[in-house]
Amino acid sequence: MFDRSSAFGDVIESPAGRTVLEQFLPGIAASPMAKQFRSIRLGQLSAIVPELQDDAAKDCLWAALAQVDDGPDARAPYGAAIEPAHDYEGEDVPRGSAALTVPGDVPQYGVVEIRLDGPSHGNPFVDVELGATFTNGARELTVGGFYDGDGRYLVRLLAEEQGEWSFTTSSTARSLDGVAGAFTVSAAATGSHGPVRVDGFHFAHADGTRHRPLGTTAYAWTHQPEELQEETLRALEAAPFTKIRMCVFPKSYLYNANEPETFPFIGSLADGFDHERFDPKYWANLERRITQLGALGIEADLILFHAYDRWGFADLGPAVDERYLRYAVRRLAAFANVWWSMANEYDLLWAKTNDDWERLAAVVGAEDPHGHLNSIHNCQGFYDYTKPWITHCSVQRVDVYRTAENTDAWREQWGKPIVIDECAYEGDIDQGWGNITGEEMVRRFWEGAIRGGYVGHGETYLNDREELFWSKGGPLIGSSPDRIAFLERISAESPTGVLDPLPGDWDVPWGGVAGRYVIGYFGFNRPRFRNVFLPEGEFHVDVLDTWNMTVETLPGTYTGTVRVDLPGRQFMAVRLRLVE
Repeated sequence: MFDRSSAFGDVIESPAGRTVLEQFLPGIAASPMAKQFRSIRLGQLSAIVPELQDDAAKDCLWAALAQVDDGPDARAPYGAAIEPAHDYEGEDVPRGSAALTVPGDVPQYGVVEIRLDGPSHGNPFVDVELGATFTNGARELTVGGFYDGDGRYLVRLLAEEQGEWSFTTSSTARSLDGVAGAFTVSAAATGSHGPVRVDGFHFAHADGTRHRPLGTTAYAWTHQPEELQEETLRALEAAPFTKIRMCVFPKSYLYNANEPETFPFIGSLADGFDHERFDPKYWANLERRITQLGALGIEADLILFHAYDRWGFADLGPAVDERYLRYAVRRLAAFANVWWSMANEYDLLWAKTNDDWERLAAVVGAEDPHGHLNSIHNCQGFYDYTKPWITHCSVQRVDVYRTAENTDAWREQWGKPIVIDECAYEGDIDQGWGNITGEEMVRRFWEGAIRGGYVGHGETYLNDREELFWSKGGPLIGSSPDRIAFLERISAESPTGVLDPLPGDWDVPWGGVAGRYVIGYFGFNRPRFRNVFLPEGEFHVDVLDTWNMTVETLPGTYTGTVRVDLPGRQFMAVRLRLVE
């Protein structure tokens, strides 16, 4: 048993003790700074945790720790893998007799949903295996299905190609096996461009439309009350962001103490969770939000695992992890605007090794017939981003100050697109990762863009409701989003629609398109003028104020060398545009 005299390090190494700490001290148990607390007594630590500032809360913590058995059997055994029941339906059930619902016509890049109404006895979530083989001319795709509750089984396909499609199901349940049908995929709806793919060091949709991932973060926004979720969507509609990082599992951390109404699994914190049954109500809401994001042109970067947990989801064991992943990917891979993120801060998930991540990534790859983008996000040490299943590098800052400045070096190191999903957040909380200014946020965006990468946004402004956009969503109140929209405009005006790093000066990074569209960014420096050596050709010269969002074009055109007068303010840039 443990008490207030126990060292934090001793308790965190006990599986049962860790469970208690994750419930009562979530901001400490899963903190990147946890190593610094190893020798601190719990009585000391509890004095600085906001959630434990009243005696009743502390008494609950001590009572829970007193019940901990520190022996090797303290943690309940992991759930076992469950094979489908091949005798789920008897021989008297006609093969292929389930009622079938097929969409007649689906626009390209939409969701094709095949519905079968069948048996519901036992536990179809684990008892029944279902899939279908889809055919369009020479193309054939095998897709896994899933149980959606109330006798309803679904198989979903992302309609990547137009034309006439046919399918045949296969299942361990006789009534669901051998059901055949057909449907048509027609032209894509206006504004629908298909899933995002890697294009060199950048990204493009399936139809070739350029995608620039201007990302934001609202980890737990879909775990909040309906009204707050709707407010988040309204904020995103007015913002420039084209990607949002969000968690499948709920989050337990600083300013994240509220309990969600539903979870991926049936159950609750009080009653426990049934890891053999999923909650269709939870998944239906997640799908609804992904669809609404897609309508706004926003990619849903879904975080499949994370460490900030008080419900046990961070340590489900190999079999349940894989069961969850198969269900999640089968439900969600048909949505064009989905990205996978294997983990947020993978190195904080103490129960998983790199071998586990490789195994789990293989499950996602096997269950996703459409090859959505996939990456994994670090806290301290980087993952090996050269792994073939990793499509792009999802990076967190590894230095308090210098992050985006590494973008061009990381491109060269890993040979893949660089997405800095966490460079710190604009806000005013007490944590160093959550109190940079809007000016600094925008500076980091520009540094990353000029060096050929993409930087992510987040807001952590404290309010009485503890509704910080970075986690719960809600309104955006910071000063950086409008300036990020200006960066998006400047990037989009590039002849290639993207910026790549170019040879720079010792004090100024340059990027763009060599010889055609070149930008030098001064960042926090504030020169009164700059002598600029132009590439070969005739150029228009623009002075960009990246904070005030203005473009001042110098009169005439220039060749050779030009002196560019500047206002002596920070966050200025010079743009050179070739006269075509």
